[in-house]
Amino acid sequence: MPWNQQPRRAASPRAAVNAKTLRRSLTEAEKRLWWHLRHRLPVEGSHFRRQVALGAYVADFCCLSARLIVEVDGEQHGFEAGTAYDTRRDAYLHSEGFRVLRFPNRMVLREIDTVLDTIHAALAASDAPLPDPTGQAEPSPPPAPVPKGAGAFAER
Repeated sequence: MPWNQQPRRAASPRAAVNAKTLRRSLTEAEKRLWWHLRHRLPVEGSHFRRQVALGAYVADFCCLSARLIVEVDGEQHGFEAGTAYDTRRDAYLHSEGFRVLRFPNRMVLREIDTVLDTIHAALAASDAPLPDPTGQAEPSPPPAPVPKGAGAFAER
């Protein structure tokens, strides 16, 4: 899906309003990651959006073409209620074909290179088959046959 196309399901009106509000009030960690996504991680074919409404939820950063979501988690995500919400949210996003990467605020602020390396690796892996709408991954092709005696554990 190109970066300029909307996801399969429209965002709820509440999520759309919430996303617009959140775009105006980024946390320090989100500001820092947004700058790096725009200036240090311009990977061919990727385009990140910030505070994207997807269904009833708002993703911090989303690359629609790679079906990749990057979340920057504050302290509220460490509590039981926050963890349960994140689990429901991630299940919905996975059912829509997205992969979700989560980073704590602290990691974004202190270890930005590690965060960017992880995002870059996920973008590189986006060529892997995505789940179909039923949530089942496309089967990978069978491995090529190895000639007799050419394997790593061939008898000598």
